[in-house]
Amino acid sequence: MEIPVIKYNEKGRVPAIAQDSKTGEVLMMAWMNEEALSLTLSTGKAHYYSRSRNKLWLKGESSGNIQQVRSVRYDCDGDTILLGVEPMGPACHTGERTCFYRSIMEDGREDGTEAGAAPGPEVLTALYAVLMGRKNADPEKSYVASLYAKGLPKILEKIEEESGELVEAAVEKGREDVVYEMADLWFHTLVLLANESIGVEKLFGELARRFGLSGIEEKNSRGGKNPEK
Repeated sequence: MEIPVIKYNEKGRVPAIAQDSKTGEVLMMAWMNEEALSLTLSTGKAHYYSRSRNKLWLKGESSGNIQQVRSVRYDCDGDTILLGVEPMGPACHTGERTCFYRSIMEDGREDGTEAGAAPGPEVLTALYAVLMGRKNADPEKSYVASLYAKGLPKILEKIEEESGELVEAAVEKGREDVVYEMADLWFHTLVLLANESIGVEKLFGELARRFGLSGIEEKNSRGGKNPEK
């Protein structure tokens, strides 16, 4: 399959970046040639070209960590590909979820430690996974499990409480307090989503649906009724 908009280098390759389609987290960078891109498009699974082995490879062929491709984009120059993928396991051969799991200190030295939770929207997905895991935890040892045990009314009570504290922080306190209280509110609203088994990707999808719409247009699109879950 010839795709004329893609500009391969002198060796017939183009860099391909794999990004989690749900969270936006950058997972890995590899190379593609024309055949790898064609197979990726035709099979819906990420194929790459190995420079060291001089051959095509299906991501996850041996490990099982296949990447289901949800979108394929290219940059303004046509010389870089961006894959939106749903990973079936870690992207990195080390077992990390992303190849970009280490950080560099301000002076340029590697700090020797993992970067920890990513600072973008993927941290919400990671937190949601933890909250889902707490459903089987001991309520005597886990705060989140204790909320689940007390049921929806208690969770809603906490959301109302945290909302009030956020408003108070905005009116009477400083910006740092607003951030702190907002984090508390987000945390408890994620507990609500997990309690109802509503994936955080549903929230991302709804926000994406509304993006570019004015508030008036968005409300009119619902026809006065709640949108479908």
